[in-house]
Amino acid sequence: MFSHVMLGANDIQESKAFYDAILGVLGYRSGYIDPMGRCFYMSGGDVFGLSVPIDGGSASHGNGATIGFSVDSTDAADAWHAAGLTSGGSACEDPPGVREASPNNMYLAYLRDPAGNKLCALYRIPN
Repeated sequence: MFSHVMLGANDIQESKAFYDAILGVLGYRSGYIDPMGRCFYMSGGDVFGLSVPIDGGSASHGNGATIGFSVDSTDAADAWHAAGLTSGGSACEDPPGVREASPNNMYLAYLRDPAGNKLCALYRIPN
């Protein structure tokens, strides 16, 4: 359904350091900077990118928007969250933990990146 996700960033290097940390603990390689100064992370056909807004304005978060990253365990979600906090991110929402849902409970961890974008690590707990 999706070809890519692109987020605005005011400082590409600052945001790259943050995403290198949180995606690195999930096993992804560091992002690369293209000739236009954008940063990209790729996995198979999935593309996640960071760019200074092309309209010249400041990057800002979307109210009500969340970008979710799948993780393989509660430990991975906790490592992701810790890496984000030590790499320029900030905690938001409730602390990492189990949220009851149907049909499976979920373990969620939320962060805001350096530009204020809301992120989530999600582990679907098997029945």
